[in-house]
Amino acid sequence: MVKPWDTATIGDFLDFKNGLNKGKEFFGYGTPIVNYTDVYRKRGLTKSDVRGEVNLTRDEIHRFDARKNDVFFTRTSETPEEVGMSSVLLDDIDDCVFSGFVLRGRPKNDMFVPEYCKYCFTTEAIRSAIIMGCTYTTRALTNGTQLSAIEIVVPPKPEQEAIAKSLTEIDDLISSLEKLMTKKKAIKQGAMQELLTGKRRLPGFFGEWEKTVLGTVSSFYTGGTPSKKREDWWNGDIPWISSSDLTEDAITSVNINRYISKDAVEHSATRICPKDAVLVVSRVGVGKVAVAPCELCTSQDFTTIVPHRHTPHFLAYMLIPVMKKLAMQAQGTSIKGVTVEDIQKIIMPTPTIDEQNQIVDILANMDSEIEALEQKLEKYRQVKQGMMQQLLTGKIRLV
Repeated sequence: MVKPWDTATIGDFLDFKNGLNKGKEFFGYGTPIVNYTDVYRKRGLTKSDVRGEVNLTRDEIHRFDARKNDVFFTRTSETPEEVGMSSVLLDDIDDCVFSGFVLRGRPKNDMFVPEYCKYCFTTEAIRSAIIMGCTYTTRALTNGTQLSAIEIVVPPKPEQEAIAKSLTEIDDLISSLEKLMTKKKAIKQGAMQELLTGKRRLPGFFGEWEKTVLGTVSSFYTGGTPSKKREDWWNGDIPWISSSDLTEDAITSVNINRYISKDAVEHSATRICPKDAVLVVSRVGVGKVAVAPCELCTSQDFTTIVPHRHTPHFLAYMLIPVMKKLAMQAQGTSIKGVTVEDIQKIIMPTPTIDEQNQIVDILANMDSEIEALEQKLEKYRQVKQGMMQQLLTGKIRLV
């Protein structure tokens, strides 16, 4: 019979201390400091991950020192879900300190191996206990006393090492995919800058591109939201999307999960836009661009364009950098936006349809590679989540 794991409290393993607080004029030079974002983003920190600096006295460095194997927890945030995120310092860093926005947990014993500490404080049970125990006034807040009382399972050292090894391997795989995807996106960005500006011409094409005012060579639609009170209007078969249903820089990614009735269309400001119309978010989430995969309706956050001199996908690619620039100039008080008139005034390069199609083919192939990597990355993240749930709770034993 496999022996059950022992249990302890986090306080049996860690002594907690609050971090330092200094004025902004002290930051940007001096000694390394473990910041909130370092802890929030990574479960294990190496020397290269700690890039912040702060100017301190020797006494302050001594009082707020950060050592190898210390475990840090985010102390405060806007939401309870971001409180208590943990990260272990895996390297010795000379004169390193830690921020007042995190808590330092210093090991009192060798109950847990450092690599295992990257994962053991992230289980659903511990995350739930942290969230339920934090206080909330204007911000969510946890403290060392609350964290110390949380119960945690303690596998034998050989099992900790085996679990950490398995999870580190899949972490390394995820990291390599993230780096590859970042590289592919950078290559695509460079290709867009060259191909969509005419700096690089494809074989067989030459001569200056004609320039047209977008409003003179396209038709425009605006959207609207049917009344939320009319439940019958939301039980139709006409697709309806909001700005959250588009993905940044992915012109073929449109998430359709809501449908409205014909009656809703007739009694609201929305209207049916044709397949292959160019969807531009001009209000909430300004800058997203996509091509409609089918006939659909949009919220008031959209300006929809039906091009007459451009292919839909070429126009969508062209509008991505333009809309991002317009987004920086967006006007408004509570909700900033770009007007239809702003979009209609855009001066748009207009190569021949053949050249447009060849440019689109190149960029679409790059998008397909990136999408495949994103799907693979999401799959491995789900695999990791499942492994953590099984391995860190003892449902599956490795030793």
